[in-house]
Amino acid sequence: MAGSRVGAVALAGALFAGALSGLSGTAAAAEEAGPKAAQVGATAPVDWGACAKETLAGVPADQVGQYSCARYRVPIDHDNASLGTIDIALLKRAAKVPGQRVGSLFLNPGGPGGSGLRMPISGQFYFQQPVLDRFDLIGFDPRGVGASNPLRCFTTAEDADEINSAMIGVPQSREEISGTLAAYRDYGQFCKNNAGSLLNHMSTKDVVRDLDKLRAAVGDQKLSFVGFSYGTLIGSTYAGMFPKQTRALVLDGNVDPKLRTSDGVAYDQQRADGFEIALDAFLKKCQQVGPNCAFSSGNPRAKFDAVRDHLRKQPIGSTDLSFFTGGVGSALYSPLRFPGLAEDLQALYDAIQPSTDAVSVAAAPTMKVLTPGKNGLADIDPESPYTSDDSYFAVNCSDKPIKIKQSRVPEIAAQTERKSPTFGRYQVFADIAACPVWPAKNPDVFRGPWRAKTDTPVLVVGNYYDPATQYKFSQRMAEQLGNARLLTVDAFGHCILGDAAGVDKIAADYLIDLKVPANGQVFQPNVQPFS
Repeated sequence: MAGSRVGAVALAGALFAGALSGLSGTAAAAEEAGPKAAQVGATAPVDWGACAKETLAGVPADQVGQYSCARYRVPIDHDNASLGTIDIALLKRAAKVPGQRVGSLFLNPGGPGGSGLRMPISGQFYFQQPVLDRFDLIGFDPRGVGASNPLRCFTTAEDADEINSAMIGVPQSREEISGTLAAYRDYGQFCKNNAGSLLNHMSTKDVVRDLDKLRAAVGDQKLSFVGFSYGTLIGSTYAGMFPKQTRALVLDGNVDPKLRTSDGVAYDQQRADGFEIALDAFLKKCQQVGPNCAFSSGNPRAKFDAVRDHLRKQPIGSTDLSFFTGGVGSALYSPLRFPGLAEDLQALYDAIQPSTDAVSVAAAPTMKVLTPGKNGLADIDPESPYTSDDSYFAVNCSDKPIKIKQSRVPEIAAQTERKSPTFGRYQVFADIAACPVWPAKNPDVFRGPWRAKTDTPVLVVGNYYDPATQYKFSQRMAEQLGNARLLTVDAFGHCILGDAAGVDKIAADYLIDLKVPANGQVFQPNVQPFS
């Protein structure tokens, strides 16, 4: 959502915080949980109860009994109780073999801003059966996200849409650039006016302090945790802050924690590099597999560049440069989408060929993956409530130092675009432009040391061609933690647990028995792209 394995399969969702699943709980239920969680000098246990029907949507009736839900109260500021409290939404899938239960396994999908609440429901997709048998899987929405006191900068959906629609993903003209930067300034002002005291307490360190309370509240002496994408920053921060309370951490699709928390501009420029690496590998793979890839004829690299460069001048049907860039980046998250992406790229390329009837350039080629979403909220009722949240920038602009004035963003975007021609400008405007004018004041951020003094080494997993968290980040994570084991997968896509049997077996042995694997192993995914 990490941008995230769950909820980060779309680049736009990862950049602007993906759609969040909510927990339906009444105010009365929250009040019941509150007094217990507010006890002084003791960690109150989680008071588990039945889940709302919508929270368990899709769960077979005969499995509903495995699940329970709760809300757990934590301070807004762990060092200043006077600011009040918020409730963290939790969902538990009980271990299937209670007599062999090891403990709880907390899950985070990334983002930041990804809702982790329903992750236990899809646990069978990521973990082998022994893990499901022996752990309570616990999903939670971090503070400010989804059902955990969502941080909201807007009071109406119309205000949010007006601001968001003014932000162009890949602004090129002076007018587009100035309008996008102005929209981010307006966004910051809305957050200053509406987000409240939580705005200054949305750092990963704040989330980790919540997580340590949750660990104790479920009765675990030490934390077992699996984090995807941005969730790897949560895990590495926990190891740095609470090494003696750390049992086992699996970090999949890693950030570079030191760079992310010391130089946000350099970090996001290197994220753009990661997308370029993944794109280039996709195009080479396409050419290698031949007819199985619809974009393989001729020179896929040259054809892709021709489409992108054409879009810099004019749209192709309903596909403009911003939508194209976000859509391609989104498709790179999942190899299952590669065949559809190849077909779309070929359709766009065919539409701009001189031999093609010029009318077709204005028409919309049939798309399979690069399908435009609904634009705007024109059909909603006036003054309709705002139901999303603004946690993505609230976390990122707290954690990542962006030590520039907003006026320098166009210069940095042009510089980044020269090195990363497809994703450089997109990445700068999507992740950097908001932070110089973000209104949070003096957030409390963990910036190291990152050396993990944990009893058991941390398990770090990285794909060679991960677009959102390039492989070098996983290498750096393992190096910075020191007490870590790096498992490498010769794979495409963002994160890999559940899609590489060799890694899944090691992760299961590690989580259950604390069996530490040999360092530096390289694995293959279960399925190759275009197979």
